[in-house]
Amino acid sequence: MNSIISDIRETARQLLADGKVDVVIGYEKGSLPLKATPCFVRSPQDADKLIWDETCENNLAAFATKTAGKKAIVAKGCDSRALVVLMQENQLVKDDLYVIGVSCQGVIDKKKIEAETGEILEAIIAEGKLSVKGIACDKEFNFIDVKDATCQTCRYPNPVIEDIHIGGSVEVPQQTVAFADVIEMENRTDSERQAYFQEQMKKCIRCYACRNACPMCYCSECFVDCNSPKWLTGGVDRAENLLFQAGRVLHLAGRCVDCGACSRACPQGVDIRALNRKLTKDVSEMYHHEAGISEEVKPALNVYSADDPEAFLVKE
Repeated sequence: MNSIISDIRETARQLLADGKVDVVIGYEKGSLPLKATPCFVRSPQDADKLIWDETCENNLAAFATKTAGKKAIVAKGCDSRALVVLMQENQLVKDDLYVIGVSCQGVIDKKKIEAETGEILEAIIAEGKLSVKGIACDKEFNFIDVKDATCQTCRYPNPVIEDIHIGGSVEVPQQTVAFADVIEMENRTDSERQAYFQEQMKKCIRCYACRNACPMCYCSECFVDCNSPKWLTGGVDRAENLLFQAGRVLHLAGRCVDCGACSRACPQGVDIRALNRKLTKDVSEMYHHEAGISEEVKPALNVYSADDPEAFLVKE
């Protein structure tokens, strides 16, 4: 057991024993290889369930709004950004929150491994390498080669808010070109982009796993579930899939923290992140805003400015 895990457990144990929180939200070993699962620890004796490694992929902020009482939460950089946005939107109260910050080296893209090994039967992570036993074959991977795409462009591996920090910090890699993936998509022709997203939307089965994994999708009733007006039918249709995904992305404008939870949750491998990243780039360029970076900065679409680039919004 590494020192980060032992420190997380000891912090959780102490917070619960002192009555400072009612629950600690963290990760425990999952039932499937390379898949940790969210864990809700409510007694000091259960603190030893908590783990920390490259399989801790969920954004735990998604559970913070659904968990009553005072809570501590193990937070990576993206989790902490989501917590900031949720507090700005009055979904969380800071006094009820204790953030156990942990810097993140990135999480594993399990789908990339399974594409080579088939279903994963066993896996061992040690010293930056993964030894995987799969149905199709056994193979060893370097972690850097199977790191999730989101983590490869992450600029906030360290928590932006925290009450305690566990472990060291992670150096932020310098990107030669910001939003290079979005620019590559923008440079395609209209017909190429249309063909790409038609193919992606054809794969969507509208299981809503992306919505459920997203910490920002907390509405008690999603627009797709409304009966009056009824935006979508219950069936699966490429055009309706696009309406759902486009509507969801618009709802996330200036709010998405680019944690990648939606893409990782998708069982069909739909490139949901391509849409989110495009809007994140647009908000950054038009409003100079990144979601969840600071508690002091108001969300981009919650403020008014006479310099708004949309001239029709400014009355002369």
